[in-house]
Amino acid sequence: ASESHPGAEPIIPSDQLGRSSAYELPPLTAWGVALCVSGTLIATENAIVVTTILATSSLRAPVFLLLASLGMADLLAGVALILHFLFMFCVEPSDWSELLTSGLLVTSLTASLCSLMGVALDRYLSLSHALTYGSGQSRRRAAILLLLVWLGACMIGAGPAMGWHCLEDPNSCSVARPLTRTYLSLLCGGFLVVVMVTLQLYAGICRVARRHAHAIATQRHFLPSNQSYASKHGSGRGFSRLLLVLSVFVGCWMPFSLWGLLGDASSPPLYTYATLVPAAGSSLLNPILYSLRHKDIRKVLLHACCPHRYSHSTHIHYPVDV
Repeated sequence: ASESHPGAEPIIPSDQLGRSSAYELPPLTAWGVALCVSGTLIATENAIVVTTILATSSLRAPVFLLLASLGMADLLAGVALILHFLFMFCVEPSDWSELLTSGLLVTSLTASLCSLMGVALDRYLSLSHALTYGSGQSRRRAAILLLLVWLGACMIGAGPAMGWHCLEDPNSCSVARPLTRTYLSLLCGGFLVVVMVTLQLYAGICRVARRHAHAIATQRHFLPSNQSYASKHGSGRGFSRLLLVLSVFVGCWMPFSLWGLLGDASSPPLYTYATLVPAAGSSLLNPILYSLRHKDIRKVLLHACCPHRYSHSTHIHYPVDV
């Protein structure tokens, strides 16, 4: 997530060289290698997830549409990192290259965060409306939701190219050049709202799941009606996984959302990188925490790798793996 050059002073040697006729490419650094490698890994693993879902006709439940959207958003984030590497070390940078990479990264991160909120909403609805979950109406609603998410993400990401940048007015720069302070403040404020809504959805998931587990235990006489089913049968393992997902989610998104609101162009660039890296790291972790954990997606991938060992018959499991 280093599409920009944070701080009042440019931090990339190419900017210090200017755009002279005798431009020399800067030497490759460890940061550049890490940028290229991470972007390639993010793009590759998310391309695998998106291809798997789109190429498998049985993976059409709402949750898979949301996971495909999440994978596509993270794939674009990986592409943005690779483009930023190319503009830093392979070709002479320009204003349009900064606007391109920053706009693409803003679009991808916005769509990724909103898709994560959609996954949480899907999990909540699959528990609270289990009888109608996975119906054609649910799929249509998920498709409409994703269409709105991507339209909004593209409109937000087009802000820098439409003139909401600080290339002509360095005093208006935010901690993430070329984004203006006003633009980044609105963006990070929106991120915080989405994070809080997502946390509320997961809190609702916990309440519904505990209520369902307790009701099932009571009906089957596994436990007395005043005793917790989860504490007896170890369903706390599911809540441990949920805690891991939420910890990664908050740890990746909260730092930059707060820093974008509190910092300014005079803030140390190191702080900006320290908060941007986790946000980009979420694109690397999302396939592992969400898509590859799903047994139906894993079954399709295992069949593709070992077709003679694993059956291709994929049975879709609609109940949510909290």
